Amino acid sequence: MCLAIPGRIVSIGEQYGQPVAMVDFGGTSQEVVLSLVPEAVVGDYVIAHAGVAIQVLDEAAAAETLALLAELGEPGRTDDPA
Repeated sequence: MCLAIPGRIVSIGEQYGQPVAMVDFGGTSQEVVLSLVPEAVVGDYVIAHAGVAIQVLDEAAAAETLALLAELGEPGRTDDPA
């Protein structure tokens, strides 16, 4: 199962002729290829899979998704009683 978490584009550049972005996923930055979403700009939220952005989200959709994930808690935390 794959869980897609929205991330915010903080910068855009190019690598090997492909548009790439540095995306902030809640404090963790990851380089993501933008070939499938060439309309993406700095400040947009994207969903990425295997290092490739597959969808641009508006801020409201990203906020809703992040709020739902926060309700579930942070998986992997050692102090999580579940």
